[in-house]
Order: sequence, then structure tokens, then C-alpha cells
Amino acid sequence: MLRPVMQTTLSAPTRADAARWLAVVEKQVSELRFGVVQITVHDSRVVQIERTERIRLAPDSAVAPAER
Repeated sequence: MLRPVMQTTLSAPTRADAARWLAVVEKQVSELRFGVVQITVHDSRVVQIERTERIRLAPDSAVAPAER
């Protein structure tokens, strides 16, 4: 027996939606020196932004475990 497929109608993202998400992404990228900004999209809409930041130490600033 076939079950009816449930359909949802989503409106297309508006320019205001796009402007809002672009501003968030721009802020995250501008505050990041080393790392990744990942954007998750569902049904043509940005639903999540993740930022992973890495801190890089200069070779001469690293402290060996025995010196701590």
C-alpha cells in the first residue's frame, strides 16, 4: 500500500534573509585569523553557521612539557 507523500511549501529566502545571513558570515570571517566557517543549508535556507578557530603558536613561543 502506498502512503501519500507529505509536501511542505516553503517560501523562497528573501533578500532580507540573505542580507542577514551574509552579515553574520562576514562578521565571523572578519574576526577569524585561522580556522573554518561552515554554513549549513536546508531547503535553500541557511540554518546554521559554525566557526572553528585555531590558535597557532610561533615555534619559539612553544614551551616543552619538561620546562613547565
